[in-house]
Amino acid sequence: MERTTRYSKKREAILTALRATKSHPTAEWLYQTLKPEHQDLSLGTVYRNLTLFREQGLVRSVGVVDGHERFDADTSDHTHFVCASCHAVIDIPSVTAGKQVEAQVSEQYGFRVNHHDLTVYGACAECMQKEIKS
Repeated sequence: MERTTRYSKKREAILTALRATKSHPTAEWLYQTLKPEHQDLSLGTVYRNLTLFREQGLVRSVGVVDGHERFDADTSDHTHFVCASCHAVIDIPSVTAGKQVEAQVSEQYGFRVNHHDLTVYGACAECMQKEIKS
C-alpha cells in the first residue's frame, strides 16, 4: 500500500537544501542549516523525511562516513570517492562500474540485482597536498 504524503514546508525545505549542496550532508548538517529558518524543526523530522525521500527514490544514502550517514540527492548512477583524512564525499560521475557488475553477480550467485553503488576510498588531492607540506 502506497503511503500518501501531505505537503509540508519543512519537508520541501529539507529536500531543497539537500538538492542545493554537493557536500553529501548528514541529517545533522541539514538540521543545523535549516533550524534558523524553521524554529520548530526537529532532528527527528529531518531523519523521518530523509527516510521518506529514500523510499520515494528522491535521495540515496552514500553510507556511513566518520560515524554519520551521508545523503545524496543525485540518484543517477555515479561513483563516490570518500577521503579517509578529511571525510569529504566527492562525486565521480565519469567512473561507473557499469551493468557488467550486476550481470556478473546475477549470473555467478543467482541473485536478482536491482542496483549497485560503487565507493572508492583514499586521500583526496587537498589532503595529499597537506601531507606533502608536512
